Amino acid sequence: MNLNAKFEIGAASPQQFPEPTLPEIAFAGRSNVGKSSLLNTLVGTKQLARVSTTPGKTQEINFYRIDESFRFVDLPGYGYAKTSQQRRRSWGKLITTYFDSGRPLAMVVHLIDSRLTLQDSDARVLRMFIEGGFPVQVVLTKIDKLKQGERVRQERKLASALEELGYRNRLILLSSIKGIGRKELLQSIFLAAGSR
Repeated sequence: MNLNAKFEIGAASPQQFPEPTLPEIAFAGRSNVGKSSLLNTLVGTKQLARVSTTPGKTQEINFYRIDESFRFVDLPGYGYAKTSQQRRRSWGKLITTYFDSGRPLAMVVHLIDSRLTLQDSDARVLRMFIEGGFPVQVVLTKIDKLKQGERVRQERKLASALEELGYRNRLILLSSIKGIGRKELLQSIFLAAGSR
């Protein structure tokens, strides 16, 4: 099942945000977590979001209209990015403005690399979402890079670390390459957006 997705705008300032007329699903994660690949996997095309080998390529907030029912909001990656500190600060300000501006946010999909221990930057951002009262779905990406035994161990470790931060929802394990977890995540998105 493919989604009908249309790029609306890459917003470099709040003034460029589209009219808040549809529920929004925001995607957050570190610069190299595989966010663009995930977006392409969800909609069923390789053309929607630009996938780059350079972390931190997304420097604006990209808005996509999905099935004329809701929006995907691709937030700039946090953490590593080959850019100036001033540029990184401006990205941070833009993201904060997005969350503070009363947008019709139905859910935040927070992507975390399944191969790593919980990174400080991931913990900080997740804590911000939880304390802000935003509905969050954590997705563990790149699970195809782990053997089955490692996958189980990592899921257990990360689930424990996330629970300490106050995250109580289930985790979705996902591989953009193999399509694992796509259906489960889409169901979660449709439910949050009140679609289908």
